[in-house]
Amino acid sequence: MIYLGCHLTSSKGYENMAKEAVSINADTLQFFTRNPRGGRAKAIDPEDVKRYIRIAEEHNFGKVIAHAPYTLNPCSKEKKTREFAHMVMTDDLARMEYIPGNYYNFHPGSHVGQGTLAGIQMISDMLNDIIKPDQTTTVLLETMAGKGSEIGGSFEELKAIIDKVRLKDKIGVCMDTCHVHDAGYDIAEDLNGVLSRFDDIIGLQYLKALHINDSKNPVGAHKDRHDVIGAGHIGKEAFKKILTCPRLQGLPFVLETPQENLAGYGKEIKMLREMI
Repeated sequence: MIYLGCHLTSSKGYENMAKEAVSINADTLQFFTRNPRGGRAKAIDPEDVKRYIRIAEEHNFGKVIAHAPYTLNPCSKEKKTREFAHMVMTDDLARMEYIPGNYYNFHPGSHVGQGTLAGIQMISDMLNDIIKPDQTTTVLLETMAGKGSEIGGSFEELKAIIDKVRLKDKIGVCMDTCHVHDAGYDIAEDLNGVLSRFDDIIGLQYLKALHINDSKNPVGAHKDRHDVIGAGHIGKEAFKKILTCPRLQGLPFVLETPQENLAGYGKEIKMLREMI
């Protein structure tokens, strides 16, 4: 089996997110830990968290994903930008312990001219500084489309980061279908080949979650523009293969498609369940 969900807003609280997920027949979800542009996080209400956990347990939720703000760049050439990423991620990982045993996903960042090797070192240095042995949260590196100077557009770059992280049981990968497609991995025509390459380079034991998004661009475009399932260049048939792939069973699959409202995500989840 797999777990299906979408990105929901946490501004109304954890309990509300759980109720919204249940209302569209989702059994996982993703949320921003704070405003996606950064800034101060809303105070956590422990009673709200307890109500969320009760609903999640009643409806057999799989692992859920918290997403770091897009503005974080742990390999920026600006020291204050790196320090901001360090501060936010440290705080977020402490907050994640209110819902223990889940995932925290982030974009590795852009080296902005410093070079890939320098960027990889900065990212791994930060992870080694903030990841603690007693945390229950697994930190996920997201696969990227490879645009500009961003790091994570190849499996080799993600492997290089993981190799430098000391607490390897606290690190994993979230594969974004749009991003890997745009990076040049042809998951539409050769899903098993892409997964085998991931396994050879990184190891499938590190693949913890998927963002399932179609792409507005052809394979290898390095653009990163999400589309609704079946409307883009990956295509509906490819997603049926992804959803039913034996190597991906048990993982949370989260939609980040350009839907206007919750009902739109509900329709997509219904369509995906029918594929299964």
